[in-house]
Amino acid sequence: MSDSSMKPILMTAKRKTRESVAPLHIAIIPDGNRRWAHANRLNLQMGYNVGIDKVIDVCIWAKNFGVKTVSIWALSKENISERTKGEIGLLYRLYGKAAHSKRILKLLQDNKANVKIIGNMSLLPSKLKDALRAVERQTQMYKDLSINLLVGYGGRDDIAQAVRSLSSENVKRIDTDTIKSRLMTADVPDVDLIIRTSGERRTSGFLPWQSSYSELYFAKKSWPDFGRDDLKRAIENFNKRQRRFGK
Repeated sequence: MSDSSMKPILMTAKRKTRESVAPLHIAIIPDGNRRWAHANRLNLQMGYNVGIDKVIDVCIWAKNFGVKTVSIWALSKENISERTKGEIGLLYRLYGKAAHSKRILKLLQDNKANVKIIGNMSLLPSKLKDALRAVERQTQMYKDLSINLLVGYGGRDDIAQAVRSLSSENVKRIDTDTIKSRLMTADVPDVDLIIRTSGERRTSGFLPWQSSYSELYFAKKSWPDFGRDDLKRAIENFNKRQRRFGK
């Protein structure tokens, strides 16, 4: 075989694969708790309980993969207004229980994860609001992982309240930086990867300001069934994307 015929094979062998890099910020819409409970002939409370535990698991897995920030849409403003009072009351009780859980607090401390609650807190019962704020205070010193829990949050509502704030202050010059500074999500970094579970293929107004150039990943599994390998698969899929940011 001649040297010229060997050249393509050698070039292929030397070609480097793209280095795997974890997205710095993953935002998650954990969909499918109710459907999972129904499919497994379990009550709604069990479905939500498993879903809440899964939030902690996924955040720790993400940290171990090199992710620095995880944002979870725990409860939308639309959920509060559209779902039954019984279901919303159940969620409030379960979130309050999780906020008081010593086991969950220890997991956050062991992983040096800080928690920030973002959303229209006026929509929440005062006991739940106080419990969530307590978790913020108890974890604010940690820096290895940031967890944003969006509770009573709506993307359009976020932008609307920013505009109202600017209007009330009679701000003369309004640009993108000015608007962002008034968002309730002002401190949330741009999202690299959005994951939505349960086969739904929409973002439903989740972090619209921060998601302009986010990569989207839609998993078929319901949130309670979403495992470590599923998160790894989503990150691997992210690494196959060519991110140009408009260039």
